Amino acid sequence: MESGMHEERFESKDRLYFRSPASHWEEALPIGNGRLGAMVFGDPRSERLQLNEDSLWHGGSRDRHNPDALKHLPEIRRLLLDGKLKEAERLASLALTAIPETQRHYVPLGDLYLQFEAPADQETTDYERELDLAKAVVNISYMRGKVSYRRQMFASYPDGAIVIRLTADTPGRISFTARLGRERFRYVDRIRAEDGHAIVMSGNSGGGVDYSGVLLCRPEGGRMQTIGEHLVVENADAATLVIAAATSFRECDPEAAAIANAKRVASRPYLEALAAHEEDYRKLYGRMTLRLDGESDVAEEDTAKRLERMKAGAEDPGLLALYFRYGRYLLIASSRPGSLPANLQGIWNKDMLPAWDSKFTININTQMNYWSAEICHLSECHEPLFELIERMIPNGRRTAQAMYGCRGSTAHHNTDLWADTAPQDLWPASTYWPLGLAWLSLHLWEHYRFEPNDAFLKLAYPMMKEAAVFLLDYMVELPTGERVTCPSVSPENAYRLPSGETGVLCYGPSMDSQIACELFLACLAAGELLETDADFLAALRQSMEQLPQPRIGRHGQIQEWMEDYEEVEPGHRHISHLFALHPGTQITPDKTPELSMAARRTLERRLANGGGHTGWSRAWIVNFWARLRDADEAYANVKALLTHSTLPNLLDNHPPFQIDGNFGGTAGIAEMLLQSHADEIHLLPALPRAWPNGEVTGLRARGGVTVDLAWRDGQLKHAVLRPERDGAYRIRCDQPIRLTVEGARGGSGQWDDAVFSIEAEAGMKIVLRAHPAPDSIV
Repeated sequence: MESGMHEERFESKDRLYFRSPASHWEEALPIGNGRLGAMVFGDPRSERLQLNEDSLWHGGSRDRHNPDALKHLPEIRRLLLDGKLKEAERLASLALTAIPETQRHYVPLGDLYLQFEAPADQETTDYERELDLAKAVVNISYMRGKVSYRRQMFASYPDGAIVIRLTADTPGRISFTARLGRERFRYVDRIRAEDGHAIVMSGNSGGGVDYSGVLLCRPEGGRMQTIGEHLVVENADAATLVIAAATSFRECDPEAAAIANAKRVASRPYLEALAAHEEDYRKLYGRMTLRLDGESDVAEEDTAKRLERMKAGAEDPGLLALYFRYGRYLLIASSRPGSLPANLQGIWNKDMLPAWDSKFTININTQMNYWSAEICHLSECHEPLFELIERMIPNGRRTAQAMYGCRGSTAHHNTDLWADTAPQDLWPASTYWPLGLAWLSLHLWEHYRFEPNDAFLKLAYPMMKEAAVFLLDYMVELPTGERVTCPSVSPENAYRLPSGETGVLCYGPSMDSQIACELFLACLAAGELLETDADFLAALRQSMEQLPQPRIGRHGQIQEWMEDYEEVEPGHRHISHLFALHPGTQITPDKTPELSMAARRTLERRLANGGGHTGWSRAWIVNFWARLRDADEAYANVKALLTHSTLPNLLDNHPPFQIDGNFGGTAGIAEMLLQSHADEIHLLPALPRAWPNGEVTGLRARGGVTVDLAWRDGQLKHAVLRPERDGAYRIRCDQPIRLTVEGARGGSGQWDDAVFSIEAEAGMKIVLRAHPAPDSIV
């Protein structure tokens, strides 16, 4: 790879910026292309890239269904309905727990270590480290003596590789030793040199996939050799390194595939590879912008110090806008067509046995990973989740039949590389919850609502139907005539009976009925659009009439269970009983004001008792407040997300690191600026006073509409809506506006009402301006 690249100082302000290298993983910078990821530390003398490949998991596929589940299911139900809680939970722990109890876990590919030659007494000065969000490139620069050094690193989606460029402004100053390893070299099966310019590390992951990681180097000038498992470069003018990896999940011969890809990428001119990467990335990232007043004043300051100042009480709207843009970056980096979905840690995991196995937790976390995909104009990044759902369907059919004697397909609260649908763990508060697939399948419908496409709906509808059919079979009818799930749990929370007895297993938790309602409505709408399945749709309508509706408890809150039980932990991180508020659509301030007030009371009680103490939980709370149109509460919780649950590199902290809070926080900020779930496009529904001036471009509304907004002094200045299909659009703007339509049937008008409808054609531009219009935004 020849370069001839022009060296220059960093100029981007759309960046995470630091004046020191990372001393811990939580300070390193993430890069990724969906399949391959790295955390870059940036030490001038001893660089480390911690590496991941998305399909490298421990162990293979298994059938873990408990053979005694189905025969004991009637007795578990009888005990629950008779109020014999402990007996029901004991039998469930024996009969419903999978054998073995755990699914597979995600593991690291390893580490790349670069040890640079330099005199021990030579000081490093002028150090800078940045992640350029506009280009998806990590830049590192520093001075040693009178020589200026620079590193540039990116994970290319077009090339399927990580590329590293090392340069100096003085010839012959690039000298280093490179080495690959796994977990302090304890998990390396085989490692060897290849052709004097590459190191190849290969092995098997605990009886699961075979894997291979390759480091290939192309120096310019100087000398290169391999000695043992080390690659040594001396006195080069510059060097380009390529990291490629593959597993047998996708490749018959992962070592040959990784070597071939590394050689192919290394044969390209560096600037050509960089340009291809940036062009591909900008097609996604460049669709949206968000600017809040105050960004330019502090953009040159160390990001970690800005975060610390926020924790001390300072306002920094620019950091919140950066956090939003970073969330979009992370989704592009961890979820691309052809990759696996973003897991609990995206694709960035350093541990051989990570927290919660770093897999797909589908009772909130995986779903939250994708809340921003559609509204933030990254629908392609949603595709890996749909592919996982498709792989889960046949496994879920087996689970539905073997465990519950039901038709359709189901999954519990986790899945893994192999799309496992049997229960996970022996922890009753989460294990016995069979609605994971039902919730996931709603993402198919959400994608259709944002990107209406009949061809996609024809593929999605059968998967949605499978999840709905399972619920039709699985629910039992109570003496009241209501149909409920049984057994189930309200994910991870526990209740206390009047007797003082506590438990988790139950029938008809509120979340289950809300998910069932949302899924049945989606299937009804999809089936009617496709003009199919009349009998099935009739069964859904009948069951809809028997679903319990959200109930208000004695504290004025939405009940979490069928009965108005006390919660064992009133500040619990899960707030499952508000699913109908978000991401569901059944509770809205206009259509269900009493339930909206009860939802508010639920949030107030949760927060008063210490709720929101995990990053993802706080992010969910931001979305709840946005849906309730409480702008200042939403903003307060966005701030709390950063000040209480964000690491120095702006990754989310559960603790430990989980990526869901980043994605949930990004979605929450978007919901504050635009909502379209209630059959109207609502502009600036929860704009906080702390953001008086700003602009956003490229947000997406349901119905296939791209929306640009600008506001000043807390009021809409102008908006541009670009529908992609013909239809009637209902628009809400809580202030008087003037409207102009540019297109085949153009026109203009003035509205003083909050809500109005307009017939539009694909390609039209709907322009709204404040009436009277404020002065131009600064």
